[in-house]
Amino acid sequence: MSLVDLTETVRSKVSGGGIDESVKFDLGEEGQIFVQGAEVSNENKDADCTITMSSEDLGEMLAGDLDPTAAFMGGKLKVDGDMSVAMKLGSIV
Repeated sequence: MSLVDLTETVRSKVSGGGIDESVKFDLGEEGQIFVQGAEVSNENKDADCTITMSSEDLGEMLAGDLDPTAAFMGGKLKVDGDMSVAMKLGSIV
């Protein structure tokens, strides 16, 4: 999945209202997806919680093929910042 496709998928998942805190998905060289509430962009801004993972793994997680907890335990997903914000993301992804 391209960064554009991933961004649109995230945007559709939070369109009904996301979480109040800010989250950044850091996809390395492919870029970032910054989410705050229903606002989604590709800006590289400071966030309450940064989740570092590959774009491929994010695509699988958004499709429901990769469990976020399993991804974290398996080292496919790293959380930097407020872990409680990452836990709230479970309701979105």
